[in-house]
Amino acid sequence: MENEHNFDNMCSHPECAKPASFMCPTCVKLQLEPSYFCSQDCFKDLWNMHKMAHKKRDEKIESGFKFTGPLRPHPYSFTGRREVPTDIVKPDYAKNNQGAPNASFQQLMDKSVPVCDEKEIGLIREACRIGREALDAGHRIVAPGVTTEAIDKVVHDYIISQGAYPSPLGYYNFPRSCCTSINECICHGIPDTRPLQEGDILNLDISCYKNGVHADLNETFLVGKAPESSRALVEATYDCLQECIKECKPGSMYRNMGNIISGHVEPKGYSVVRSYQGHGVGRMFHQAPQVPHYKQNKAVGFMKPGHIFTIEPMINMGVWKDITWNDKWTSTTTDGQRSAQFEHTILITEDGCEVLTARLKTSPPLEHILQKPAEEEKKE
Repeated sequence: MENEHNFDNMCSHPECAKPASFMCPTCVKLQLEPSYFCSQDCFKDLWNMHKMAHKKRDEKIESGFKFTGPLRPHPYSFTGRREVPTDIVKPDYAKNNQGAPNASFQQLMDKSVPVCDEKEIGLIREACRIGREALDAGHRIVAPGVTTEAIDKVVHDYIISQGAYPSPLGYYNFPRSCCTSINECICHGIPDTRPLQEGDILNLDISCYKNGVHADLNETFLVGKAPESSRALVEATYDCLQECIKECKPGSMYRNMGNIISGHVEPKGYSVVRSYQGHGVGRMFHQAPQVPHYKQNKAVGFMKPGHIFTIEPMINMGVWKDITWNDKWTSTTTDGQRSAQFEHTILITEDGCEVLTARLKTSPPLEHILQKPAEEEKKE
């Protein structure tokens, strides 16, 4: 094995967390993103999957699909789905691998916004706690060299350890337990064997199901030292969600969230994705209300005590339009520029709101705050 050196990266094998000692020589030869391994045993064990990635970026066009940026799908280290203990209650779409939720119940829950009572709120609050702790567990291992499949395993294992079900698993046949969206990927990235690279940004989207209700949240992280342009994008995305939360109270219009978000990010030169939106969450993974993130939208309704929903702005460095890969899930920017997202599940109370997925004292710090330039901190 050539190119044997010491690296700060971790082994690319999703079941290994040892420090890497060499790079795959074929990746180096083909000028691909480097893949790191701790030993020849791990390298050989993953070889049948890893070798599928050995194509030059300019040549890798799958079934006529032309990628818009440098990100590429990598092989999976396993097919099928991670196992969930039989005693964990599954949502309807995960039973018998049917994929889609009950159509009649979904239609009913899309018609009007449920007003949750204290019992329902308590159940959703517990699911949100599990979701927050799962997100934090995944965040703690984010580093150059770590694969998104390794993050998926940590998230999956934590959720089932709490007696909960990872909501994305099997939802319309999504194959993994969380979404990992890197750089130009807007949302719904599928965890695979691609090692994270220094300077990447990664959105980790977590949803879980416990006691008959769902929770939903996500955050975007900087991997190592990211370019200032990426840090600023992530900061603007985080800040526009915080501005929305300030306006969440009884009587506020759902459509106004888009005006707040656009008003915060568009003067900075960013754009707001229109294809995806915030939504009610509870008995269904997605239900009323609809919460668009762009200005002058036509969402209906006013916030009332007992309403529970997500706000999850997706902000692009370039144009707002998106394109979906052939996997039918991964959504990326059409110009290949980067995208960031943050999401919380929010409860409207009698006098304001409660962020059910709020960060904890034990949550790892957000890198875009840690890496903020000193001159910017002085301005505030």
